[in-house]
Amino acid sequence: MTLLDDPRTSARPTPITSGSTLPPRPTQQRRKLGGIRRDMVFNLVGAAAAAACLSGLLYLLTGLSGGLGLAIIGYVAFLVVYGVLVSIADDGPAVRDAVVTVLMASTAVLAFGALGIVIVFTLIRGWSALVHVNFYTQDMSKAGPLASLKVGGMAHALVGTLWMVGIAVVLTVPIGLVAAVYLDVTRSRPARFFRTVVEAMTALPSILAGLFIYAAWILSFGFQRSGLAASLALSVMMLPYIIRAADLALRLVPGNLREAAAALGAPRWKTEMQVVIPTARSGLATAVILGVARAIGEASPVLLTAGYTTYINANPLNGPMVSLPLLTLKLVQSGVPAYTSRAFGAASFLLVVVIVLFLVARKIGGWGPGHLSPRGLRRVQEASARDVSRFARRRRSDTQPADTAQIPTVGTTR
Repeated sequence: MTLLDDPRTSARPTPITSGSTLPPRPTQQRRKLGGIRRDMVFNLVGAAAAAACLSGLLYLLTGLSGGLGLAIIGYVAFLVVYGVLVSIADDGPAVRDAVVTVLMASTAVLAFGALGIVIVFTLIRGWSALVHVNFYTQDMSKAGPLASLKVGGMAHALVGTLWMVGIAVVLTVPIGLVAAVYLDVTRSRPARFFRTVVEAMTALPSILAGLFIYAAWILSFGFQRSGLAASLALSVMMLPYIIRAADLALRLVPGNLREAAAALGAPRWKTEMQVVIPTARSGLATAVILGVARAIGEASPVLLTAGYTTYINANPLNGPMVSLPLLTLKLVQSGVPAYTSRAFGAASFLLVVVIVLFLVARKIGGWGPGHLSPRGLRRVQEASARDVSRFARRRRSDTQPADTAQIPTVGTTR
């Protein structure tokens, strides 16, 4: 055995001389964080198959029954097997990231699936009533339990909903925006207490708002049930949502805009009115739409304060008035098939209205504070072009040589 064959001498690192070069380091491949890879698909399919086999075998051996328990056991087995498969080729952080990603994705699919089932089920059950024109133009005064879907509709509830929500918007929007501006401007202790109260009121049950207006407006002051009373109850529910959303929109306005206005010598009220509020107008519009969408689907406050009727009442100050959610509740409770179809039709119409409101709020709020809408961007570009052209004309007029005026010569007087 020679010295070169000795493992102790062969394991020693080779000394680096001036003429030698370092061995090349192995290249490290970047891990792809996004997208779908082939190994990910194989791991998911293999984990799903293994989880199905394990859960089925467990049910066969133990004699358990029930679809929900089978689904839970299969899902837990799927996560465990998927983590084991990912750990074969990746390290610990990659395994945890993969398992959490699958957990979040499956939870999102479950939530959206439940929402889709509710929407599709409601639209399918209410389609038989939505296809008739009389459903939008007639009330339920002439539609008995045995009347067909070609008689009667939701016109009285539609009129009542428009009156109630319209009055609530008129009462709530100015108060909500002024309160949001107060919270944005003031940093005092009463402002912090007021913000805490507003956040607590967002979790207020709707039945409490109806009971408050019923006790204060109807029992104490002696007014009768009407659309105005229901509007007051809806205003109590809308107000904290509008204040909170508008406050968040105003607080998202960049602080350098306020600093620039203060550096130019603008007072605080003018900065708030001419800089902050116009910048956050998309967020303020979103706050109003979210408040309307919150109040338009409530039935219990309307039941306590406005009552129920089957005919059109266009006077919100006198007599009972009904809304779309309350009409849906009453018709479903009747148990009559024709009434149930009309109830699902009214619920479908209300569902479409709420979805449209949320989409509009998402579209408006997507611009964000400080971001202009396409129309606003065009207006700014047009104004900028006018300013540039005006500056160019002024510059040309300043650089153009002026006409030399004739200077009168001083002559001798006769």
